[in-house]
Amino acid sequence: MPASGLGGVPGGPVRSPAMPDHRLPRHVLPRHYTLELAPNLSAHTFTGTVAIDVEVVEATDHIILNAADLVVEAASILVGGERRHVSVSADESAERLVLTVEDRLQPGTARLEMAFTGELNDRLRGFYRSTLVGADGVDRTIATTQFQSTDARRAFPCFDEPDMKASFGITLVVPENLLAVSNGAEVSRTSLDDGTDRVVFADTIALSTYLVAFVVGPLEATDPLDVDGVPVRIIHPPGRADQTAFALEVAAHSLRWLARWYDIAVPGGKVDLVALPDFAFGAMENLGCITFREVLLLVDPESADQRELESVAAVISHELAHLWFGDLVTMRWWNGIWLNEAFATFMEMKAVEAWRPDWNVWAGFGSARAAALDVDALASTRPIEYPVVTPADAESMFDLLTYQKGAAVVRMLEQFLGEAAFRDGVRRYLSAHLGGNTDNEDLWTALEEASGEPVGDLMRAWIFRGGFPIVEGTVEGDSCTLVQSRFRYDGVEEDDRWQVPVRLRTTVGEQRVLLGDSPVVLDLEGPLVTLNAGADGFYRSEVDVSPDPGRLTAVERAMYVDDRWAGTLGGRHDPGSFTGFAEAFVDDPDLAVWQAVLRGFYTMDLVAPGRHLMLAAEVAGLLEGMVQRLGWEPSDDEDDRTRQLRGVLLAAAGTLADDPDIIGQARHRWASGTSTDPAVDGAVVTIVASHGDSSDRAECRRRFDASETSQGQQRHLRALALFPGLTEVETLLEEVNRGTIRTQDAPFLIRSLLAHPHQRILVWRNLVDHWEDLNGRLPSNSIARMLEGIRALGAEVDPDVDRFLDDNPVPQGALMVAQHRERRHVNLRLARRLDPT
Repeated sequence: MPASGLGGVPGGPVRSPAMPDHRLPRHVLPRHYTLELAPNLSAHTFTGTVAIDVEVVEATDHIILNAADLVVEAASILVGGERRHVSVSADESAERLVLTVEDRLQPGTARLEMAFTGELNDRLRGFYRSTLVGADGVDRTIATTQFQSTDARRAFPCFDEPDMKASFGITLVVPENLLAVSNGAEVSRTSLDDGTDRVVFADTIALSTYLVAFVVGPLEATDPLDVDGVPVRIIHPPGRADQTAFALEVAAHSLRWLARWYDIAVPGGKVDLVALPDFAFGAMENLGCITFREVLLLVDPESADQRELESVAAVISHELAHLWFGDLVTMRWWNGIWLNEAFATFMEMKAVEAWRPDWNVWAGFGSARAAALDVDALASTRPIEYPVVTPADAESMFDLLTYQKGAAVVRMLEQFLGEAAFRDGVRRYLSAHLGGNTDNEDLWTALEEASGEPVGDLMRAWIFRGGFPIVEGTVEGDSCTLVQSRFRYDGVEEDDRWQVPVRLRTTVGEQRVLLGDSPVVLDLEGPLVTLNAGADGFYRSEVDVSPDPGRLTAVERAMYVDDRWAGTLGGRHDPGSFTGFAEAFVDDPDLAVWQAVLRGFYTMDLVAPGRHLMLAAEVAGLLEGMVQRLGWEPSDDEDDRTRQLRGVLLAAAGTLADDPDIIGQARHRWASGTSTDPAVDGAVVTIVASHGDSSDRAECRRRFDASETSQGQQRHLRALALFPGLTEVETLLEEVNRGTIRTQDAPFLIRSLLAHPHQRILVWRNLVDHWEDLNGRLPSNSIARMLEGIRALGAEVDPDVDRFLDDNPVPQGALMVAQHRERRHVNLRLARRLDPT
């Protein structure tokens, strides 16, 4: 490993042979939990009891289960009607509870009973508290949960591993004026005559503990929408019912579409979609009680742009896809979480595609795939699946490689096998393992049976090896020779090879070939158009004959641009030639193509701010025609993606190109409150903030506070990190440090500020000075994401960055931080090439 600490860990975390085993023994297995919890929302505490019906598989005098941040006040074991005393000991570092009995338990059934207390924490994990600000400005507390991956143990003692499934009977004792929801439907609500109600929920099917959920707070529910016998509700803050119709429409479509696609009825009996003010993730697929960040569930279609609407539709569909693929059939252990998340990401795209084909979601997915390819081109990448030992390892699995690379590889496989064969294989897999736990091989076997193709052999390298290939084509007459090699930004050559399902397209049609270790010579049926038809292959491609962009589809053109930019970062092309390359797309009408083009220019501006004026002139020349053509006002018959393109290009013209006319018009619209289209509104906020002063900043903060939609809030909150002045940056940092910015949002503002064109060094020093507080206060899953901002830091802070990160490791995101560090050095090399002086 180089001294900078940038080396890769191709097989995942390296473990000492003496490292303790974090897996629970299997001599006692849970079958049913009877759980009762009483949260005290004013004291931020809770009390609870749990009775766990277990099967004793082997004779034993002790039972080991998980608990963390709990005080167990009483415990006993009931065997055959006889109550036995147990001694309780806790291993806090291993987050385990050991119950020891005097007489050995013999194989059979038993019941563990425990009473316990805990704290409603503010770290957005386990059983935690969220703050709802009412219309009167008064803060009110919500008690809610987030258990994935290993945080159910912070709410109740349990066997907190995914293959130790059991059914749950949940009861909540709550203040009489508050709403309570959980996985099962409400069975009864009884007043206890002390200002509280006892709410009993129906028993669940067998679930992994990470899928259990309960929410208590001053919330409201929409009337249930009947979706083929399944009641669907949106749980929302008071006064937000008018922002639920879009989510209900998406949920109704996706539930019906997914049930048909899987050929299995919706599991769980009911679906509640719960909007929460504070949530560390985007959403969580708890069976029957799916939790969301507000911005990803509640939306006003009249004031949200296409990107925001698609985000809501995608996340809802993603979580609903999990009801089958994840909840009903679950991975055996956390190393297999990629399959749950990759498949749900893939299925969200298919469900939204079926609902809104005009959104062209697979073209939009190009940006996500590009981000995954970007990480996977690093030496410090990881395999999609790697060994998971500790809870920190499990948490680190939730990244671009799990979601976006995983989904892209699944899409590549589907397109190679054919959609019908792929769907039939998934149906075989689910029906064979209903209610159970699985691993990769179970799915590969089912797909092989349905397709007749050697899926396991095809997928093995894609799943268990980091990186990806570049497929290069040499055309000679009517034939094309294909070869592959690993693509890396650092140019290091390796012998890695994949079974690459190449789908190339000629002017006559599509041809398919499986490219392995040896070159393949293919007779072309016509002139070659692309080596990556539909841009569905998770590989870069390059051919010695430049393609005609006019023959490429929009998603293929976007991939062509992205391949060129990746080659530029990898030293294959001079960065100074990218502008000339991009000139071929100045009249392109597609959003995805322009997003790919602008990614390159934004990166150059990021890493070489001293060249901003020169770059601005080049970008202005590229944008001029399309900006004039689209103007500021959408036409009545315009599709959503064209409206979104207008916003993207205006924002680039006003920030990257510094067009004075665009800036002036944006200021006029900001001052007058003129609003003609949500995408234009977003561009106006971005442009004004990027050139704004203290008075603009104060107005932006006011609009954030006054916004009645989550999208409006987020639009103005993100803009606070764009103001150029020192005072405005210091003000935002102070708001983060004081805790006046929600902890779910603060890490992403810091990430943005670390890329500030003028004050990034100040922001870095602030992060160093406040590291202990930030690391202890912000959600643990957000720390590595916050550090993505270090990619923008220049050589002037060397070697401080690497030294600091060596001294302050992030165990739950170690691989991600290593990737940020290496990616920063890729940027530094690009900066030196752009400005050798």
